[in-house]
Amino acid sequence: MALPVAIIGSGNIGTDLMYKVMRNQALALVGVAGIDPTSDGLARARSLGIATCDRGIEAFLDEHPEAQVVLDATSAQAHIGHAPLLADRRVRCIDLTPAALGPAVVPEVNLDENLDAPDINLVTCGAQATVPIVAALTRAGPVRYAEVVSTVASRSAGQGTRSNIDEFTTATASSLETLGGAAEGKAIIILNPADPPIMMRNTVYAEIGGMDPAHAAAAVRHAVGAVGQYVPGYCLVGEPLLAGGLLTAFIEVEGAGDYLPSYAGNLDIMTSAAVRVAEQYAKGQAR
Repeated sequence: MALPVAIIGSGNIGTDLMYKVMRNQALALVGVAGIDPTSDGLARARSLGIATCDRGIEAFLDEHPEAQVVLDATSAQAHIGHAPLLADRRVRCIDLTPAALGPAVVPEVNLDENLDAPDINLVTCGAQATVPIVAALTRAGPVRYAEVVSTVASRSAGQGTRSNIDEFTTATASSLETLGGAAEGKAIIILNPADPPIMMRNTVYAEIGGMDPAHAAAAVRHAVGAVGQYVPGYCLVGEPLLAGGLLTAFIEVEGAGDYLPSYAGNLDIMTSAAVRVAEQYAKGQAR
């Protein structure tokens, strides 16, 4: 039986989630909740026959107690208020905001050990795109230092991203260490104003010392293939470059274009990761 899922937030991310959840046979979309009755997201949901509520999450859950998992695509401040409401009702939450109340999760890296957490946090788009590469390398050998540069189209960076750049870089760098296993991590984000907009591009630099180059390159390719299973537009651009104990890998992320534009891979990788987590919940329920 499909897992009953609800979406909080009817903005760009919540609306993109709606299309992805509807397409996933393991999930059943209970409805979409928001606070703006005129939002395009709620209008689209209504046109598709999906239940909506413009009075917030508490009213929505009163009307739809069947929801077992909520995807929170609102804001960090809003999620802080949502979390205790969801916990009281024993509704699990996948948090796409920077609130970071629950464990940080990158599906390819550490989802299995956090499947029982009531509230998980998907960290940042930069972490989703680069931590799997660093984690794969650390499984092959020690990584003393990892640095990532994520470049995204200015048009795909909303006010939330722009006002939380420091938090973004700190959270991503920390994830390179705590989830990726690097001894030291650093993250940089660049908002590129190019027109037409560029797709999300990520450069990963890793000091791999005496690690066998063939093993290191194979680890990168394996990680890219694994993430590509749930983010189809995630790909390796060229072969990893290796010289003097330094590995450089170039990753590009093209969005699926469900609602967000295809250049907004930085947002699409977040919604894809959220659906991946919910899908794994559903598989656990089926066993």
